[in-house]
Parts: sequence; C-alpha cells; structure tokens
Amino acid sequence: MRLFRRSIEIILANQAPTGAYIASPNFPTYHYSWFRDGTYIAYAMDAAGEHESAQRFHDWAAGIIAARASQIRNALERREKGERLTSQDYLHTRYTLDGREATEKWPNFQLDGFGAWLWGASQHLALAGLEAPPPKWREAIELLASYLAALWDYPCYDQWEEEPDHIHIYTLVTIYGGLQASAKLLKRRQWADTAETIRSFVLANGVIDGHLVKDIGTKAVDGALVAASTPYGMFMPDDPLMRATAARIEADLRKEGGGVHRYKEDTFYGGGEWILLTAWLGWYYVEVGEPERARELLALVEAQANERGELPEQVARNLNDPDSYQPWVTRWGPIAQPLLWSHAKHLILSNALS
Repeated sequence: MRLFRRSIEIILANQAPTGAYIASPNFPTYHYSWFRDGTYIAYAMDAAGEHESAQRFHDWAAGIIAARASQIRNALERREKGERLTSQDYLHTRYTLDGREATEKWPNFQLDGFGAWLWGASQHLALAGLEAPPPKWREAIELLASYLAALWDYPCYDQWEEEPDHIHIYTLVTIYGGLQASAKLLKRRQWADTAETIRSFVLANGVIDGHLVKDIGTKAVDGALVAASTPYGMFMPDDPLMRATAARIEADLRKEGGGVHRYKEDTFYGGGEWILLTAWLGWYYVEVGEPERARELLALVEAQANERGELPEQVARNLNDPDSYQPWVTRWGPIAQPLLWSHAKHLILSNALS
C-alpha cells in the first residue's frame, strides 16, 4: 500500500500543467509525453480514483490530435488516392509537455499509442461516470479512428520503437481495441467492421504453434502480447490462444524467479527485466483467475523500488546480452528511474488484485 500511494504521488508530481505526463523526469531522452505511456498512466490514475488527473491528460491528447486535423485529413486523402505517404503525413509519437512535436530525429511513425488512446479515452469516460465525450474529444476520436482504420496494415515502428518494416501484433491489437471503443462511443459501425478484419488478419498471420507472435513472419513472442486480451479484448483471457501465448512468454522471456523480458533478442541496456511487463503479465493472471501468480509478480515489481519508492524502466538482471549494457549507459545514462509507465502498471496490477 505504501508503494501504491507513492506511485500516485510520483505521477501527480510529474504531470505538467498542460495535463501531459512526462515519461521520466530524470532521463533526458524521456523528457516528453507519449500517447502510449500517457494512456496507461491515465488509466492507472482512473483505476486509483484520480479522475481529474486522467481527464487533464486526455484533454491534452485530444488537443494534440485536433490541432493536426488538416495533416490527418491530408494523409487520408493521399491514402484513398493510392499515393505513397511520407514522414510529413504521419503523426508524431511523442510531444513536448506543451504539445509541440519534438525536433530531434526519432522513429515517429508508430500507431499503437493512438489505438491505446482511443481505448483509454473510452475507459476514462466509463470510470469517471461521464455519459459522452466532450466536443473536442469527439473531433479527435473521429480523426484518429479514421486515421487508424486507413493505415492499420502499414508497417511501422513497434511499441519498443524498433523494426519499422514489420507489421506488429501488439500494434494491431491496440488498433483493434481503439476502433472497437470508438465504434461504440460514436456509433460508427465501419470501425467495428475494420476491427474484426484486423482480428481475422491476426488469426491468419500472427499465430504460430498455437500462440501469438511478435511480428508477422516471425516465430518469437513479445512480453506485451498479453495485451491481446488484457486490456484490448481481441481474445478472452482464457482463450487457448492466450493461454498458449502466456505460457510461451513464461518459457522464453522469464528466468526462474525473475521478471519479464521484452523479447529474446533484446539488447537495450543489455536486455533486462522490464517492470511494466512483469506487472502486465500479473494483470493478465488476475483476469484469467490466477491471483496467486499475479501476487508473485506484484512482489517482484515492488522489490525493485529504490529507497525513494521509485520504480525503474528495467532491472539489469538476467541480461540477454551483458556486453551491451555499458554502451547504453555511456550513451544515455543510467536506466530511467522513475519511469511513470512502470508506476502505472504497478497501480493497475495492485488495483486489479484488490
């Protein structure tokens, strides 16, 4: 309970007046707000009863999208005409706290964060007891759902900001969840139909040996694949496909008594154990009715907090590639701590268990 309260304190202390959540306050590369991180942080705050904080983030996010309406409409027009889209057509993935695009070179074409936001906005309305989205939100949802429905089958960077030439199952899962949520909110049947097309595509192309895979054309798993059920609902948690996916994650991405790695070949800071993925697997176990396994993972997460109650992005333990750890420290500094996304997943798992 102490870390639960501390997680809320850390998130509130690192929410800008604009509503944006900084990814990490003392890790220069993360001095921005991502739709991906921010959506999970806002959902965690909603789950903890901090609805005003979540509302301010969603207001900020909706403003980002609404301000880029002409860019989105232009991308949709070019897509409809069959023209090739360029980097100028794509929405950026991260923004300054006052809503500007970051100027440094970055892998910006990422779709998963926008699918997550559509889902998260819907969750906020439900958890905060709001009947309908505000007008600015409606505009942003309309724009963004149309954008994702048009571009869902484009290769793009994944949630780890890698592999731009692949189609990623996690990305498709978030788009599915976002389109289904948007279809219900704005009564747009075509978005639900597109979501079902995505689900069929995943079943046809994203399953090997009975489990989901990281990318189309590979056999590997990714620690975030539990998102296909938890929370995006493409499949039920007890679906045999999800059971097999979770078992594959346990077998390939966890060493005995340890946390969850991103994927087998990960070398970022040596490829350690990620706090948010460990909590995410625990969240899945709650939903599938295995709370004892979830509590084990929660204890692992909580044990990684430092004396200030700050959770890191990852733990340099059971590294996939120890030789690649120090080069990242030299390049970007020590592992990010606190990472707000880690605290968010801790809050979500704690709340799910309680």
